[in-house]
Amino acid sequence: MKLAALRIRSAGVLRLLLCGALVQGVAHAGLFDDEEARKAILELRQRVEAGRQASEAGLQRLQSMIEAQRDSQREAQNQQLQRGTDDNAQLRRSLVELQNQIETLRAEISRLNGLNEQSLRSVAELQRSQRDLAAVQQDIARGVDERVRQLEPVKVSVDGREIQVEPAERRAYEAALASFRASDFAAAQTGFVGLMSRYPKTGYLPSALFWLGNAQYATRDYKEAITNFRILLQAAPEHLRAPEALLSIANCQIELKDTRGARKSLEDLGKAYPQSEAAQAGKERLARLR
Repeated sequence: MKLAALRIRSAGVLRLLLCGALVQGVAHAGLFDDEEARKAILELRQRVEAGRQASEAGLQRLQSMIEAQRDSQREAQNQQLQRGTDDNAQLRRSLVELQNQIETLRAEISRLNGLNEQSLRSVAELQRSQRDLAAVQQDIARGVDERVRQLEPVKVSVDGREIQVEPAERRAYEAALASFRASDFAAAQTGFVGLMSRYPKTGYLPSALFWLGNAQYATRDYKEAITNFRILLQAAPEHLRAPEALLSIANCQIELKDTRGARKSLEDLGKAYPQSEAAQAGKERLARLR
């Protein structure tokens, strides 16, 4: 639009110059002849043409300058647009990369949360296992203590004597004695024989022999009863049951019709244990034997 306006103004200037030249030529027509007029017109035309050419050249330069400026501006705009496009592309790439990093971090956080939860479960399970193990250990310890107590010797008092016996040994003696008191003399004999076989050095030996002899007497096994009573007297002549054992020997001999043997046993009883109740009972029986 600027170039068109310039061209219109230039054309107006040329028309004014031409009109001025024509007016001037008419005014001086009378002063010059035709030859001079033609020269003047030619000169005027040359001047007008030169002015026109100069004006066209100026317009061309101006147009070139305007086009160059437009090209420069367009190039600058293109460069700026390209830079903006490149910047936008770089920004998009950066955003995509940032988004990928965020997703990677989220995945890593999720994985770590999963590991943390698994670790917590593992710790809880380990704690439960430790509690269970501790409970088992306590049970084992109690069981061991119980077994140790069952195996440790205990002090008992039997027939006026204190002795050390194993728990199983004590249970065997008490079971056999309970059978005797229940009048199960066969079981009592088995129990006492088993006790002495398993524990040949048992502290219950004198008492076990005494009750075994009595169980045999109850079943009329008098000879075996006499044997066990005599073993008792040989092993523990000072035992609390010794006087009763000697009296029981005499009773067995009476049952066997061994009056001479019974009389001797009763006399020995009076001599060995004169202050015992068994000796008093022996005197009465000895009197009846006579």
